Amino acid sequence: MKFLKLGVAALATAGAVVLGSTALPMPASAKDIVLRMAVPDWPPTHIMKELADKHYKAPSGNHVTLEPDFIPWPDFWTRINASLTSGEKKYQMAVLDSEWLAPFGEGGYLLKINKFIDADPGLQAVFKDLHPTLVDSYSTYPYKSKNYYGFPQMPDLLINYYRKDVFCNDEEQKNFQAKFGYKLPCTPEEMDSVDWKMYEDFGKFFMRKKGEKLAGQTLDDDFYGIAYQAGKGYDFSSMQEHAFVWQEGADIWEDTTAPHGHSEGVTNSPQAVKALEHYLRLLHYMPPVAKTGTMDIFKTDELFREGKVASHIEWIGFGESTISPSTSKVADKVAFAMMPGTRGPDGKLIRWSNIGGQPFALTSWNSDEVTKEALDFCKWWLSTDTQMKFAQAGGQSGLQSVYNTPEYKTYRPWNRAFGPSIEWQRDVWHIVPYLEMLTEEQEEYDKAITGQKSAKVALDAIAAFQENLLKEYGLLKE
Repeated sequence: MKFLKLGVAALATAGAVVLGSTALPMPASAKDIVLRMAVPDWPPTHIMKELADKHYKAPSGNHVTLEPDFIPWPDFWTRINASLTSGEKKYQMAVLDSEWLAPFGEGGYLLKINKFIDADPGLQAVFKDLHPTLVDSYSTYPYKSKNYYGFPQMPDLLINYYRKDVFCNDEEQKNFQAKFGYKLPCTPEEMDSVDWKMYEDFGKFFMRKKGEKLAGQTLDDDFYGIAYQAGKGYDFSSMQEHAFVWQEGADIWEDTTAPHGHSEGVTNSPQAVKALEHYLRLLHYMPPVAKTGTMDIFKTDELFREGKVASHIEWIGFGESTISPSTSKVADKVAFAMMPGTRGPDGKLIRWSNIGGQPFALTSWNSDEVTKEALDFCKWWLSTDTQMKFAQAGGQSGLQSVYNTPEYKTYRPWNRAFGPSIEWQRDVWHIVPYLEMLTEEQEEYDKAITGQKSAKVALDAIAAFQENLLKEYGLLKE
């Protein structure tokens, strides 16, 4: 906007611990307690509110109500930052992008939760059940440390949305085979095996002009084969480009190398330049808006739902609107697979990607009573039963006891790609100046996307800027 498997018996025990660990004697008189939570205004947070209203009962016996403040995505950072830093102490909890844990944690606005985990077997069971990558990304500051500040609210990652009516059409299959010498993937299992070279072939093959034929139908508008994020705003191009960097064996500056890790020579390495050149090359087979620096996650989603693209790479969080007839012209024509990867020397796909989604955290100014109620809510939210309900309603769960079940894969057609993709997620910049790192990267990527700079010149500028910034903040001392 960024690996333990429990058996059935162990899950039953863990579930009992989670549900029973906070049971306390009923208070003499129950209190009304409101947990105000700043949240982005989108389906996963509305689902959380609906489930809380229907099902949450505080173990304390108090009447606890979750009161989300639904904030539009474009305003989310601005309003969260203004509230937390102003001293108004409006929220007891907040959903955050994972990188925000650093500036808000360092600023003292978020509650470090280590002592509560250490004292509570229920919270320990939750963290054992969460995928370690999600714990690193959504909980830790510094990154991958043992300092915990958050819980997963909605894990998210990039996958491949594609038009099965187009890819599985007999005529298109025959023509593709004749042109490229291999079978056009059709099933989700076949699409899971797609690499970026094949994805580029899809782009070339499915570029059609208005009036031409596609899957037996005459097009009333131009049509394109592929799309992914190439937007200047916030983190839109970075979240996609990072996948190419990591898959190429290159890197961006890594938090865990501080204070000895450089950006120069890493961010602009020959492999990183090759990765950005690869990312840029595929833009030629996308809708023209891709080359203007304005094709963000919302635009790719819009173009796909309007039926103008054969396949696009998008966050799972947008899936619900894609399969809804009220919001999508291709609702009955779409299928889902893992995002393409880079084929290594051994023939296997390398699938590294930048994790999305959000954690939520407790603020630091709550009373002990409110903190207790907020932690109990977190345990309820991350219980197997609640997470199953969340998944049934269209959300994603980071609990291995949930997403590894056969039932989970039946709730939504994209869920089959979720668990295998988690294994390949990484995160970036759990550091105080993360926004400066991101803003510079977005600016320079945009100059490369719009043809103002070469990939190498853009990456050289990013590396030089980041090198100086890291020294300024004491994150690089040599």
